Amino acid sequence: MIYPHGDIESLGADIFAVRGSIRINLLMRISRNMAIVREGNELTLVNPIRLRPEIEKKLTQFGEIKNIVRLGAFHGVDDPYYVNKFKAQFWSQPDGKTYTEPLIDIAIGIGGLIPTSDSEFFEFSGTKQPECALLLKRGKGILLTCDSIQHYGNYSYNNWIAKLVMPRIGFPKSTIVGPIWLKMMTPEGASLELEFRRLLKLKFDQLFAAHGTFLEKDAHEAVRTAVKNTFSN
Repeated sequence: MIYPHGDIESLGADIFAVRGSIRINLLMRISRNMAIVREGNELTLVNPIRLRPEIEKKLTQFGEIKNIVRLGAFHGVDDPYYVNKFKAQFWSQPDGKTYTEPLIDIAIGIGGLIPTSDSEFFEFSGTKQPECALLLKRGKGILLTCDSIQHYGNYSYNNWIAKLVMPRIGFPKSTIVGPIWLKMMTPEGASLELEFRRLLKLKFDQLFAAHGTFLEKDAHEAVRTAVKNTFSN
């Protein structure tokens, strides 16, 4: 299903984005984002979302859709569409339980393979389902995440009910560790704090998550603050 979304936007350094939405229940529609990474004539779609035909046509003019990358186990509804239509390689961590299609072509973390020559996967360890992030080593570094780390400069692409509810359920206009994700992914009696401390060893200055808005600068410090605020409580 195609949900409301915008045009293709440039984030710089041959990285693009489409900001859109998805309905999570009868009342709430929340933001959802796709990152597009171009290397030569090849495109890698990270956290894919379905596009209106005219925007999809524009996307294909940017290059050949080569890779589909699933960073989080709770995202995947639109992955089969791109894999089937464009015969793209599907990258995912194994053992996800929420979405089991399409079949994985390249298992993230096995053999150290990466979708672009200047990228690096970060894999969370100890989570109930697989989750990872993708670091693009362009400029000062841009970190692509799914649900683990999110940033909200505003509540665009959320419907009015979601805009009212978001700050009340742990999604303020700030950089955050996804509170619902954290609750669902943390084993009983365990903590993921050390995993986020390990993530902070990566070098990046920008952040683009599967939800929220693009953080153009000072992202590393923003994530550090988010981790501190989350686990000091």
